[in-house]
Order: sequence, then C-alpha cells, then structure tokens
Amino acid sequence: QVQLVESGGGSVQPGGSLKLSCATSGFTLDYSSIAWFRQAPGKEREGVSCISVADNDLTYYADSVKGRFITSRDTPKGPVYLQMNSIKPEDTGVYYCAEGPGYGSACPTMSRAAFRSWGQGTQVTVSS
Repeated sequence: QVQLVESGGGSVQPGGSLKLSCATSGFTLDYSSIAWFRQAPGKEREGVSCISVADNDLTYYADSVKGRFITSRDTPKGPVYLQMNSIKPEDTGVYYCAEGPGYGSACPTMSRAAFRSWGQGTQVTVSS
C-alpha cells in the first residue's frame, strides 16, 4: 500500500525557515519522483518542487520558490525534504507531497494529473 506522510508544518514569521518531511512507503522510491505541491485558501493546488529520484535526484522548482526552497533526500529510502528559506506570506498554504513517474514530463512540469498518490498535507502559516 502506497503511503506518503508529510510533517514539519507550522507557523513561521516572514523571513524564517521551515523544513517539511515526506515519509514514503509501499513503493520503490528509486523508480519514482516526489513532488511538493501547495494549496492556498481559495486557490488551485500548485507545484512547488520535484525531485526525480530515478533520474539521479534531478530537481525542479517553481519560479516563485527558486533560490529559496530546496528539495532533497538523505537516504535511498527517504524521507524527502522541502527546506523552505526566506519564507514569504504568500508561501502560506497546505503542503502536500505526491509520488509520480520517475522519468518523463511529470517532474519537470509538476502536472497534478501525473502524480498518482498523495499525502494528507501539512499546514504552513506565515504571519508576523
């Protein structure tokens, strides 16, 4: 059974940092990509970052977070992390990790439809 479980969300002030974790089980991470999405109140869910584990941990980022967020993993079996730095109020939302194909356009495009399994999400609130 495929499972993804996010943790590490919370409240943070603008300019601060937060590190989210995505624990995975039930599938082989080596053949997959893991993306982080977020959904702000009243907005569509959008892709934030993606790591293609199958493709030597190649990473992709949305323009809005490039240079501020880093996605990585420390061990072959994960977890997959999202290090959030220089956080802005517009980073507020529920953050989800999702599992998708290891190759192809899923990771570079972070298209929601390409990701097969999702976690339950973790809330990140940015306020002063």
